[in-house]
Amino acid sequence: MSSSPLFRLSPIAAAVLALHTLPASAQTRSPIEVAEADASATTLPTVKVEDQSASTIKADKVSSPKFTQPLLDTPQTINVVKKELMQQQGALTLSDALRLTPGITFQQGENGNTTSGDAVFMRGFDTQGSIFVDNIRDISPATRDLFNLEQVEIVKGPAGADNGRGVASGYINLVSKTPFADDAISGTLAYGTRDRRRATVDVNRKISDDIAVRLNVVGQDGGVAGRDKVENQRWGVAPSIAFGLGTPTRITLFAQHVFHDNTPDGGVSAVGVSGWRNATLDNAGIVAERVPISNYYGLDSDYEKIDVNTFSARIEHDLKPGYTFSNISRYSRVSQNRLLTTPLQAAVVSDGSGENLVIRDPEDWTQGRSRQGIDRDNELLTNQSNIRGAFKTGAVDHDFASGFEFIQESQVMPTLAVTVTDPVQVQQPANLYNPDSSDPGVTLSPNGASSDGRTTTGAVYFNDTAKFGARDEFQLSGSVRIERYRTETNAVTLSTAAANPTLPVGTLLGSRLTKSGTLVTYKAGGLWKPLPNASVYASFGTSKRPPSGDNFALSATTTNINSPALSPSKADSVEVGTKWDLLDSKLAATAALFRTVSKNELARQLGNEIVQYGERRIQGVELGLVGNITEAWQVSAGYTFQDAEVTEGTIATDGTSTQSGAAINFSPKHSVTTWTSYRLPLAIGPLTGPLTIGGGLRYIDSQARTVNNNLGAVTTGIVKVEDYVVVDAIASYDVTPNLGLQANVYNVLDERYVAAVNNSGQRYRPGTPRSFLLSLNFKY
Repeated sequence: MSSSPLFRLSPIAAAVLALHTLPASAQTRSPIEVAEADASATTLPTVKVEDQSASTIKADKVSSPKFTQPLLDTPQTINVVKKELMQQQGALTLSDALRLTPGITFQQGENGNTTSGDAVFMRGFDTQGSIFVDNIRDISPATRDLFNLEQVEIVKGPAGADNGRGVASGYINLVSKTPFADDAISGTLAYGTRDRRRATVDVNRKISDDIAVRLNVVGQDGGVAGRDKVENQRWGVAPSIAFGLGTPTRITLFAQHVFHDNTPDGGVSAVGVSGWRNATLDNAGIVAERVPISNYYGLDSDYEKIDVNTFSARIEHDLKPGYTFSNISRYSRVSQNRLLTTPLQAAVVSDGSGENLVIRDPEDWTQGRSRQGIDRDNELLTNQSNIRGAFKTGAVDHDFASGFEFIQESQVMPTLAVTVTDPVQVQQPANLYNPDSSDPGVTLSPNGASSDGRTTTGAVYFNDTAKFGARDEFQLSGSVRIERYRTETNAVTLSTAAANPTLPVGTLLGSRLTKSGTLVTYKAGGLWKPLPNASVYASFGTSKRPPSGDNFALSATTTNINSPALSPSKADSVEVGTKWDLLDSKLAATAALFRTVSKNELARQLGNEIVQYGERRIQGVELGLVGNITEAWQVSAGYTFQDAEVTEGTIATDGTSTQSGAAINFSPKHSVTTWTSYRLPLAIGPLTGPLTIGGGLRYIDSQARTVNNNLGAVTTGIVKVEDYVVVDAIASYDVTPNLGLQANVYNVLDERYVAAVNNSGQRYRPGTPRSFLLSLNFKY
């Protein structure tokens, strides 16, 4: 690895610190908390100084201008994780933050490929392609760092009316930090298990009454707890400037650059894990010893470099009292270059067949390995406009939001493969229990094949909430979005003897596929407020996902779900729930029943006809509690029960199905997340305190790895991921009002568990063992 980013970062941090001699009373406030004041005030508001250690973890609204009501009066399940809670729990990445929300699991990729970034599975669907930043679709394949985020918003259920194409589970939105009209500086220096080092700094500077600048910087380097060889190194910078704060016209320019230089992790062999099966060993009555979680099956030559660049401009203008126009433009470019070696299936026999199989001594068992290369470039260009306002029709009050969007996304990816044929290169297996990373690896290089895809989208939408009754206790809301899309894929493939018998093998063949159409999605809700601090609601929403909705790669195979001949998959969702703001609106309690049905997920050929079918049904209940019980006692808790079932699965040529009635993979029935912290006044001599202690528990129920209504017939790989409980803890102490010490211990009970598994069940990512992170937090 190259030199630590902490040392490269220090000149930047020193320069930033040298610019500021700020009073101790200046505290960082969220732009979300002051957005309404900025939108209507023509003079700067008075800054109220508060103890930041007592900052609430309860959010009252989301960032999107498309939502016209606060969370209390929004008829949909939305979880918000604020930066204060993320800091308490020692969360550093988006995946860390999402573990604070029930009903979310993670996946490691397909058999021939390893997922990079945040591989999220939510309410029965892969949601990795439905991650947004500032309500704009994000194209990054990297693990997203939290250094430049105010909060993470998890919107559950079909939400086509919000963002257009997407899966039925919902979406995740990340809210960037932007300047505010105050002076403040904060940051963290941290050290953890496996020599993990991290530094962040967040500087906000008021240049004049209506101009402010902000700079967020991060540097991280070090290993991964429990894993040999694996290292994560990244550094990032996010500058921003805002003009017109507190005036009717506000302009914000902001950018972000993050560079990752990692030794990637292809996972651990699943041999011996609870739930792992091997027909040969099972028939022989042999129980395989579990492979140590530290085993690294990659090679010393493996690497991953990801370069993420984003440039944004946002304009907001108050047309008149109650009416605001906003426009945001963004250009993003991401490049990923990776060479990764992953474990395949273990070999436990030497020769023979049938009853004459000869099983090797376990010391001689080998693990197949696969070399995977990625060279990918993604680009995004978008412009989105929105107008919000309020009007009356007779006795009915209306809050509306309407706008239009244009977005173009593209992905270029040449194919990397073994091109040396004299002699033919073959990746050698590793010793199962003692792999050697210094083994030679096959050479991957471009073979001439490639995929170049892009999707262009234009959309208009209108959202309205009508309020009526003596105190506006009844509300009806409706949203509709009309979206026109066009996807084009230009591919180059290599001819084969079977498919192209008249051409020399390896001849380059070009193809062009297109798919266009119009998506109409909507949602509607009815809400009753029995009390000003409570709501009871029912809602209905839809979503649609056209072929190649995430990867821009249309397929010429007519039965492939990404074939341009197929119609979009679609989902309908019904939700009934209630929300209460308790204890003077400091504590939010929510409960909801939900049911989602997704259709058109598969295709099969009957004679000359292609028939779309396939249906999933996800139904359950979600409970939530977040906020302050007292000024000193905070709590965040959630529970999800979900019955996720394939109601119409893959149909074989004989008309039978092994999937219909099966549980959807990676979808545990029960999941629980809890976190609580308490501040104790504890002054020790000149040390001011307080002392904060806390902890949390996460329970994830068992989950099927594969969709099969007879799991007993599955004889290879991890068939079912076992349930697990993880306990985390925190202790922090404010040495002075400006300086604090924090210790996070992850997995206190050192639970061994499977955090993510690949589709074949032959490799997995182990859960983080007992580990720690010590932090020095400062604020001025």
